[in-house]
Amino acid sequence: MDRRTFIINQARAGLVLAGAAGLGLPARVLSAGTPDPDLSVVKGDPGPATRAAVELLGGMSRFVKKGQRVVIKPNMSFARPVEAGANTHPAVVRELAAMCREAGAGRVLVLDNPLAEAEACLERSGIAAACRDLDEGMVHQVENPRLFAPADIPGAVALTRTEVMREVLKAEVLIAAPAAKSHSSAGVSLSLKGMMGLVLNRRDFHWKYDLDEAIVDLASLLKPALVVIDGSRVLSSGGPGGPGKILGARTIIASTDMVAADATAVESFEWYGRRFKASQVRHLKLAAQRGLGRLDVAGLKVKTAVL
Repeated sequence: MDRRTFIINQARAGLVLAGAAGLGLPARVLSAGTPDPDLSVVKGDPGPATRAAVELLGGMSRFVKKGQRVVIKPNMSFARPVEAGANTHPAVVRELAAMCREAGAGRVLVLDNPLAEAEACLERSGIAAACRDLDEGMVHQVENPRLFAPADIPGAVALTRTEVMREVLKAEVLIAAPAAKSHSSAGVSLSLKGMMGLVLNRRDFHWKYDLDEAIVDLASLLKPALVVIDGSRVLSSGGPGGPGKILGARTIIASTDMVAADATAVESFEWYGRRFKASQVRHLKLAAQRGLGRLDVAGLKVKTAVL
C-alpha cells in the first residue's frame, strides 16, 4: 500500500493518525471467580481459547437453550487459507458449534455471503471441513436471493431497509465470530462490520449510503447474543482479504456487547503499524452514541486467562 492510499483509507475509517497510544488489555481485570464480567480475553490456541473465553462469561448454556435455532456468523468470504488471516480460524468456529450442540441447540448453522467463489471459500477457509464431524450440513455460503427476506430497520439513519438471510431472521440465537482484521474502507472489520455478510447486497453499503452509518443501522437490527472475536492471528494491514501484515496474537475476545468487544480488539492490537483508540473508529463511536454498547475499554470488567 502506498502512502497516499494509506492516508485515504484511514480518513475514510475515521482513524486519527496523531499519536494514539494503545492500551493493550483493559485495565479492570477480574479474578476468574468474579461474576458478570463485561468481557473475557484468553490467550492460547484458537479452539481451547474459544471455549475458555465463553466459559469465563458463564458458558454457552447462558446463551443457547435446549431446542433453539442458532446461527454462527464467521468470516469465510475469501478463498484464502487459515494463515492469510482473512477468514475466521476453523477451530474457533468448530468449538462454538460444538458448544452450541452441547448446550442442546436444536439446529446450528454457520452462514456467510461470500465475496469470492462459494465452493472455493468453503474449501480453502477450512471451516466446512472442521465442522463436518458435527453436522455435514452445518456450514453454508448463502447467495441465492430467494434465501433472503426484506427487513425494516426502525430508527435507522441511513439504511432503513435491507434483505437479510431468512435463516438469520428465524434464528433465536445469533453468534458473531469475526476474524480480527483491517479493512480498507471501515478501518477494521470486527463484529459490527461483519454483520454485512448476512445481507444480500453489501455493495449498497459502500456506494449508496454512508458506510459507517449503515454498519451501525444494520447492527441495531442484527444483535448477536454472543460475540467471539478471533484474534488468533490478526490481519493488521491489507484487509479485508489480504495479503497484509499478520500478527500472531493468539488471543480470543468474547462479550455480549458488540461495541465493547470490537473496541477491545482495536485497542489490544496494532493496526497499519500504529496503535489506535476505539473512539477513532467512526462506526464504533457512532454505535456507542446510539446506545448499542460501551466504548470505554478501560472501564470494562474483564476476566482473563492464559492457556
